[in-house]
Amino acid sequence: MTYTEVNELIESIGLPYKYDHFKDETDVTPPFITFAFTDSGDLMADNTNYQLIRQLSIFLYTRLKDFELENEVEAILIANGLTFARAEVYLSNEQLFQITYTMEVLINAEEQG
Repeated sequence: MTYTEVNELIESIGLPYKYDHFKDETDVTPPFITFAFTDSGDLMADNTNYQLIRQLSIFLYTRLKDFELENEVEAILIANGLTFARAEVYLSNEQLFQITYTMEVLINAEEQG
């Protein structure tokens, strides 16, 4: 994947989204998505990063529990060949459910560097 393809994948879900966070919480109302490259596990050889491997985390926020929306997001990830882990937490201060989908993506060479 390229960084552009990751962005297009997130956009295809059809919800408001931003990388990492919205500037102001009043910019958006749930449901919405944020995403971030939260870690890396690059394949390194011959003193170089041979293959960029990024941990992509997609955060789905909803006011109420929404199984149907979660199924739609998961179907899009599966349809794009992504294997993911899923975690859920209720953020009581924000009164939001946060569903986190975490996966590794190989970043294509044309966008390295």
